[in-house]
Amino acid sequence: MTRAAPIFLNRATPPTILTLTLLAGLSALTMNIFLPSLPGMAAWFGVPYALMQLSVALYLALSAALQIVIGPISDRFGRRPVVLGALALFLLATVGTLLAPNAGVFLVFRMAQAVIAAGMVLSRAIVRDMVSDANQAASMIGYVTMGMTLVPMIGPVLGGFLDEYIGWHANFGLLLVLGLAVAALVWADLGETAKPSDTSLLATLGQYPSLLRSQRFWGYSLTAAFGSGAFFAYLGGAPYVGTEVFGLSSSRVGMLFALTAVGYAAGNFLAGRLSVRMGMNRMMLWGSVTTTLGLGGLALLTMAGLSGPVTFFAFTLALGMGNGVSLPNANAGIISARPNLAGSASGLGGALTIGGGAALAALSGHLLGPGSSEMPLVLLMLVSSLASVISSLWVIRRARELGLQA
Repeated sequence: MTRAAPIFLNRATPPTILTLTLLAGLSALTMNIFLPSLPGMAAWFGVPYALMQLSVALYLALSAALQIVIGPISDRFGRRPVVLGALALFLLATVGTLLAPNAGVFLVFRMAQAVIAAGMVLSRAIVRDMVSDANQAASMIGYVTMGMTLVPMIGPVLGGFLDEYIGWHANFGLLLVLGLAVAALVWADLGETAKPSDTSLLATLGQYPSLLRSQRFWGYSLTAAFGSGAFFAYLGGAPYVGTEVFGLSSSRVGMLFALTAVGYAAGNFLAGRLSVRMGMNRMMLWGSVTTTLGLGGLALLTMAGLSGPVTFFAFTLALGMGNGVSLPNANAGIISARPNLAGSASGLGGALTIGGGAALAALSGHLLGPGSSEMPLVLLMLVSSLASVISSLWVIRRARELGLQA
């Protein structure tokens, strides 16, 4: 395992925070830059919104499936070749989305873009390679994801303007350009942090049962899955709520999407500052509770007939902040349950998180239809967030039983 200090643009040392941030940021940006374009894309291809919304749900589903194998492959062959290979495939898939003649072909290439999930999975595994303490890893992941949110924070805003003034193709053209830039940076700066294993890939995959028997791994994974599930449900339903329920333009919806990212960045900052001092389990619980309280308040206002576009999107600040605090700590817990399998744990935990998110994103699309209000989406997000609180409490109880820091 490489322990040298990171030196920028030196492939003989671990990557810098900037490289990990942009690598993970490209994955997040790919997920959300085109969201304000969904209604317009449905009209352009001449298909129902529910079909076009599958570009979110199917993307998340394939991301989940890929993460199951990305982690073990990186444990077997190393982080660097897997990341570079994923970036090359992502660039090819992005070209495919730009040239797609119909919605079916577009969805195929959109699903293929999910290979960029390697950036999110392996950025966490690389952090765990570089530091051994779980709370320190949580802090570092918090800083990485805080910086990462600066990239997708402007994604929906920029995507909305590009859609309104140029067209939805411009969003994927921008992803192609940024993908080329990140690939060049990764090539120059990302030194190997995990010694390739002599164990066969099948044997590496065969170590998954040891993760599945770990209650702590499940507790952390479910906390991340349900917490981010509320966010993914929001991703799947908020474009419809903004344009169809509140009658906003795609650029306006894109601007309001930035509020969630602002909250997420603030939560990441708190995670980076406080996780070492307070402990990752407490921070994870506080983040889950913050999200739940915010969504509970939004549900009450909506039931009272006091909701509107400003209220709906403003309360997503709590959604973003809570996730920003809880997810870095939950992810650090996932990869610390079995430190010798950091890549596999990150991949499997990510698969559970993204898989649950895909299901909730698809469900949010089906709950919203002609004549519906925002209430079904709000309640779906609230139930998912409550489940994350319960999972956090389970982790803390299990830690106390094992005599670990709660």
